[in-house]
Amino acid sequence: MNRPVGFSAHRRADEELIRSALAAAGQAAASDDVPIGAVLLDASGAQVASACNAREATGDPTAHAEILVLRKASHVAGTWNLAGSTLAVTAEPCTMCAGAITLARVSVVVFGCWEPKTGAAGSLWDVLRDRRLTHRVEVRGGVLADECAALLVDFFARHR
Repeated sequence: MNRPVGFSAHRRADEELIRSALAAAGQAAASDDVPIGAVLLDASGAQVASACNAREATGDPTAHAEILVLRKASHVAGTWNLAGSTLAVTAEPCTMCAGAITLARVSVVVFGCWEPKTGAAGSLWDVLRDRRLTHRVEVRGGVLADECAALLVDFFARHR
C-alpha cells in the first residue's frame, strides 16, 4: 500500500478533527447507516460542515459522508471550489468520494482507518495523489485508526 508516514506535525490537530468526524458518524445510527462521519474546515480553519453516511436514510447511493459534507460546504461557501479546505473522515475515501474531493479542490484529507477493499487514498488506489490529475490532495491517514475501525467492526458485527 502507498501509505504516507503515520505521524505528522499536525497529529494533535488531526486527532481533534477525527474526533469531530467520529461524533458525526454517531448520527448514522438513527437511520441504520454505516457509521462514517466527515467534517470540513475552510481555509481559515473554521468548521463549515459535517455529515454522516445517509444512504439508507435517503435511498441515495451517493449519500456518503464525504459527498454530503462537500455539498453542504459548497453551499455555505457559495462555490464548488473548496481550495484551502481540510476534510476529515473516519474511513479512507472510496473512488467516488476521492474523485469528488479532487474535483472540489480540497487541499487536505485526514482520515481514520484504512479501507483495503475500497480505499482510494493509498490502499487500493491513490486517486487523491494521482500525478495524472490536475489537482493533488495532501493525505494524512491512520489517525485514530483503531477507534474508527472499531466503529465499523461493531456495526457490521451487529448486521451480519
